[in-house]
Amino acid sequence: MKTIALLFYLLTISLVIHAAKVDTLVVYSPSMKKNTKACVVTPDIYDKPGKSFPVLYLLHGYSGNYATFVKNFPVITEAADHYGMLLVCPDGGVSGWYMDSPVDSSMRYETYVTKELVPFIDSSYTTIRSCEGRAIMGLSMGGHGALYLSIRHQEMFGAAGSMSGCLDLRPFSTNWDLEKRLGSIDKFPENWENNSVINMLNQIKNDTLSIIIDCGVADIFIDVNRQAHKKMISLNIGHDYIERPGGHTRAYWSTALPYQLLYFHNYFNSHM
Repeated sequence: MKTIALLFYLLTISLVIHAAKVDTLVVYSPSMKKNTKACVVTPDIYDKPGKSFPVLYLLHGYSGNYATFVKNFPVITEAADHYGMLLVCPDGGVSGWYMDSPVDSSMRYETYVTKELVPFIDSSYTTIRSCEGRAIMGLSMGGHGALYLSIRHQEMFGAAGSMSGCLDLRPFSTNWDLEKRLGSIDKFPENWENNSVINMLNQIKNDTLSIIIDCGVADIFIDVNRQAHKKMISLNIGHDYIERPGGHTRAYWSTALPYQLLYFHNYFNSHM
């Protein structure tokens, strides 16, 4: 059964004695005219001759930074070794929302991730430089960001995941600096319509984007996740959808993250 296989992998990953290396990079962003940091986790077999590695980008949530995943979730360094993948943790700003803001030209995090950071990683590390070898996931603000960027850049990312993602921005127009990024929802409703993931799902082409969504039933975003799931079913978009007891907490993400890591490992294996 699928559940037994998942448990086997999750138990196995905890037994790995990991020697993954964590690099902290400073990457200049021409579009935002500033230096940004990123963590890169390389597996213990990274120096193996003639091998290229798949890359998983992990996007932090609101008020987090590039070090959030490495500091709070040790499983990612274990996963780098166990699954033989690179993990890259960009800085999305305290509230950058991983988009190019239509009202603040200094916030261009979509351009940064897709046109500056990804090419920098591919030129600096031995990576698989195709959508089949590149995936993106995130939590909360980063969950929206991961689906947002993957839908808009399907030539770049072959798989995407959201943990507790805010998949519809409109119900939360007064929260988390969203108004600073999109303008007032009353004055600029089109910004909110066009930049909410739930309104972008019909842009997924030919079911080629592999998607996993996970949200706790007590999470503030559970309703918008359920609505996105329902819409994906109506559009016949294949995806994995998980909801379990839990809220918008580190404890929930600590449980969800290993499943997402396994999901992307399986995706990479099936496309190589």
